[in-house]
Amino acid sequence: MEGEEDYGFSEEEDYYYADDGDSHDGLADNDDSALQWAPPKGSTTKVITKESLLAAQREDLRRVMDLLSLKEHHARTLLIHYRWDVEKLLAVLVEKGKSCLFTEAGVTVVENVDDEVPPSSSSTITCDICIEDATADNATRMECGHCFCNNCWTEHFIIKINEGQSRRIQCMAHRCSAICDEAIVRNLVSRRHPNLAEKFDRFLLESYIEDNKMVKWCPSIPHCGKAIRVEEDEFCEVECSCGLQFCFSCLSEAHSPCSCLMWERWSKKCHDESETVNWITVHTKPCPKCYKPVEKNGGCNLVSCICGQSFCWVCGGATGRDHTWSRIAGHSCGRYKEDREKQTERAKRDLYRYMHYHNRFKAHTDSFKLESKLKESILDKVSVAEERELRLKDFSWVTNGLNRLFRSRRVLSYSYPFAFYMFGEEFFKDEMTDEEREIKKNLFEDQQQQLESNVEKLSMFLEEPFQQFSQDKVMDIRMRVINLSVTIDTLCQKMYECIESDLLGSLHLGTHHIAPYKSKGIERASELSSCWNTKLGSTDEYLPSE
Repeated sequence: MEGEEDYGFSEEEDYYYADDGDSHDGLADNDDSALQWAPPKGSTTKVITKESLLAAQREDLRRVMDLLSLKEHHARTLLIHYRWDVEKLLAVLVEKGKSCLFTEAGVTVVENVDDEVPPSSSSTITCDICIEDATADNATRMECGHCFCNNCWTEHFIIKINEGQSRRIQCMAHRCSAICDEAIVRNLVSRRHPNLAEKFDRFLLESYIEDNKMVKWCPSIPHCGKAIRVEEDEFCEVECSCGLQFCFSCLSEAHSPCSCLMWERWSKKCHDESETVNWITVHTKPCPKCYKPVEKNGGCNLVSCICGQSFCWVCGGATGRDHTWSRIAGHSCGRYKEDREKQTERAKRDLYRYMHYHNRFKAHTDSFKLESKLKESILDKVSVAEERELRLKDFSWVTNGLNRLFRSRRVLSYSYPFAFYMFGEEFFKDEMTDEEREIKKNLFEDQQQQLESNVEKLSMFLEEPFQQFSQDKVMDIRMRVINLSVTIDTLCQKMYECIESDLLGSLHLGTHHIAPYKSKGIERASELSSCWNTKLGSTDEYLPSE
């Protein structure tokens, strides 16, 4: 590792950063449990599997059914309309009342159903859709009061399901926004297309994920078939039980302290040809005849294109081929191309700025990958050290320090794309003056450099062959690793506080949100129990097919 000679074991060396002169030496003698990486008990992030999807949906259904005394299909219609946001549903109920709540969602609740006289099976009706007579047995009346023949209803349902609108199939009547009873839809469609009825049930079940902003499919490739539900903030980073860590908001890789919009732009910038265009602008000039970019590979200012045209490298003007080292025959660069020079200088400045941040981003990303590969070798050193007859038997400080290194290295790498956009002109040009931008940039870079310095020291200590060291030297490394781990955790917290309060928090635009810093790492979602005692409908008929 570069700079290893700077990280000796000198007692006088200030080998970690501490605020206000506070020392963490006392932590070395304490229990390492303060640095344990197990997720907190009672995880609020849940993994929803095929088996537990029905139970997850029924939790919200039961709340609405109990509160409003509704049937299951009415509660589901309400929740699908309000995107499974029970709190929003309750807010509309309080603000506008039950009648308005039902009307907006297309729910029609029929009162005193038992008092209605059922039509005689021998009676006939005229269907307003096909204008044909149908017996009462071959016609269906919805809760909104509209009655049509079963053939027309079935065709209507089949079309809507095939169009992907099965979650909210409206009545066929003109200007009627009532949602059809899902039991009737299922019954009529299954008579003609049983497979389509299963598809309808699957769509209703999966609406809990597709329409719910707090539940999303895991973006793993190949897909693990699981979904993640969060309880509080959708701007967070989660870990699925399959092991994938991702940003819940944009479903890309975990990228805090970058906002989702910053990370989207940065990813595109790193993969498209925007920087190639900048490089061409800086290092080439267009041929005045064929307009292809030409790169200068010598010291003479007379340049020849492959099309045969000669031109002056200084001004880009077409010339003849007669020239000396000092001048080109019949040509003089008398006019200063101010706009072209400004464009070239701007492209050069932007390119160098991008390269500065990209090189550091890539350096820490590469270090993270290398350190991840070193994990097995470091754990092997722990196994060797545990077999030695040392007074120190607990080596959990190594794995804890290693996890802290991974977490902080990731924070460092993504802090550079954040800084690129935070202090650039793409997002916040009009939000800060040049003086304010410079002050905030220096503040952030100071914290970034402190974190970077301590992360590199922690990496160096963990790579030491401590399994070969004496008892006293192992204890010394243990103290340094624990102290550095605590210090790095504090620096990460301060960096996030600086971003949230001093940088993003002071801006008028509220389009940039970052996932909060988690000292113990990204929370691993726990499995949601598929057992849910209730008398809601049947169970197996709602399970999605493979």
